[in-house]
Amino acid sequence: MKIIIPLAGFGKRLRPHTFTKPKPLINVAGKPVLGHVLDMFTKLGDVDEIIFIVGHLGEQIEEYVAREYPHLRACYYRQEELNGQSTAIYLARERLTGPMLMVFVDTIVKTDLSGLRQEAADAIAWVKAVDDPRRFGVAEVGSNGYVTRLIEKPSDVRNNLAVVGFYYFKQGEALIAAIREQIERDIRTQEEYFLADAVNLMLQRGLKMRVQPVEVWQDCGKTETVLETNRYLLENGHDNSDQVRADGFLVIPPVNIHPTAHIVASVIGPYTTVAAHCWVEDSIIRDSIVDEESVVQGALLAGSLIGRSARVGGRFRAFNVGEASEVGFE
Repeated sequence: MKIIIPLAGFGKRLRPHTFTKPKPLINVAGKPVLGHVLDMFTKLGDVDEIIFIVGHLGEQIEEYVAREYPHLRACYYRQEELNGQSTAIYLARERLTGPMLMVFVDTIVKTDLSGLRQEAADAIAWVKAVDDPRRFGVAEVGSNGYVTRLIEKPSDVRNNLAVVGFYYFKQGEALIAAIREQIERDIRTQEEYFLADAVNLMLQRGLKMRVQPVEVWQDCGKTETVLETNRYLLENGHDNSDQVRADGFLVIPPVNIHPTAHIVASVIGPYTTVAAHCWVEDSIIRDSIVDEESVVQGALLAGSLIGRSARVGGRFRAFNVGEASEVGFE
């Protein structure tokens, strides 16, 4: 099994954080988003290789994987021109043979992957029913239970089976052949080479793709969804409040507080992540993420993202503060 993870985008919706840190390394519930994604594959067992398609600040991705997942057989390709999902995957074409998984890095799902070895279909698209599918791709399913086509960013809400950015293909070389045809015929949607268009070529030629519904799909693409994902993960296995020695401060679970964080005369939680080597003093922080080495003094924070090595203080408000910034100490 090969796994390919395209993560070359600039993460514009998460600026200012992504000016200095790639989106996959945004801290959520005590671990970068990429770490949560990689942990989904720990029970898969037969992963031959994980292929990362990197771009902006890609060296930080390589450093993180080498440090935290040294056992992984990983390789990297750099996408210089950000012109689509298909062209990102095509960079690794010589490696993508046999069964493969493709997952977008801002996708955290809860699903069982143990049955892939016995899978009868040629491909799987993981989906979730949503109220408004217009900013996603959707899967259209025929009466025989197989996908008839994928529609990228539909104009209406009649079909609400949103594809969550998680795919399985039994033959990676068949996907590469479809992407090659897509590029040669210059098939684009909104000026980009979307994966959905390559898959539609395969469907036209008889690909048997089924859908796999998921109940849990956490998206880490923008500030509000990062905080939503933080809340979900803290409620589901990443709360370490029972391990926190709260001397001189109050903890309201669920939280994830790194043991090297220094906290004095403060209230932390609920739904709060405080990363390594932070200093928090005389503050109340809830529903927020405070990244490594940040200082929060005399602050009331809610619904906030505080970047690495930032300094924040002052009255009650929601902050979205980038790395090494200073707010509230005028």
